[in-house]
Amino acid sequence: MFKNLFSKLFGGSPFSDSASKSPSTASSASPRASSSSFPATPPVTPTSLADTLDLSEGETPWLIIGLGNPGDRYETTRHNIGYMAVDRLLDSIAEKTSAAVMLLPEESLNSLIFATRLDDQPVIVARANTFMNLSGESIGAIAREFSIPAKKVVVIHDELDLPPGQVRVKVGGGENGHNGLKSTTEALGTRDYVRLRMGIGRPPQGTGVVEHVLASFTDEEAATWLPEAVDRAAEGAYIIATQGLSAAQNTVNTKR
Repeated sequence: MFKNLFSKLFGGSPFSDSASKSPSTASSASPRASSSSFPATPPVTPTSLADTLDLSEGETPWLIIGLGNPGDRYETTRHNIGYMAVDRLLDSIAEKTSAAVMLLPEESLNSLIFATRLDDQPVIVARANTFMNLSGESIGAIAREFSIPAKKVVVIHDELDLPPGQVRVKVGGGENGHNGLKSTTEALGTRDYVRLRMGIGRPPQGTGVVEHVLASFTDEEAATWLPEAVDRAAEGAYIIATQGLSAAQNTVNTKR
């Protein structure tokens, strides 16, 4: 089922024989993530990213980063919906720019990264390549490297307190027990970053939160609300970077 879902969403399967089987080192088997088995391009570095962004004096990029857990075993879980939205965003960028788009590993930043300019706005799209509860290590490292203020950090994450399929954009607020957000807040030293919240709903009675977020989406979820939610989150992230926060809220938050 999920091979078909990811083919529909991203044009390929999330499962790859060449991907690392170690969740602590895997970059993910997404078709938008480069496999270390195929070093077709030179490794990305902070210097090469800066060259791509072509930042003018005082200019800082947007950071759009999806949260999740690396490795094949987590690829289709609810906790990884932020990764899914990043993949959809990269597809959208490729469609709009006709450019080659792929996440590449940047070891010093503990992330998978793609850098570009969208409507002349510098943008870094990334996946935290840590486990969820250490997401801030990646986010903080990127923010420090490029002097990105918290107000230009966009974190895409699963949200228990929103109904399944609902997507909302907000700035600041509590972490609601989300360990990825707790780690991000600690790393940035503030709660005042942008959250792109993707509703997965609370677990059914008798199911624990950990079991719920680490379970794969069901057939019904994959066939109904999931593709639209991923599309909407990717659209929201694109609008934030190119038109600003208010425009994204007006577009995303008014949709059910």
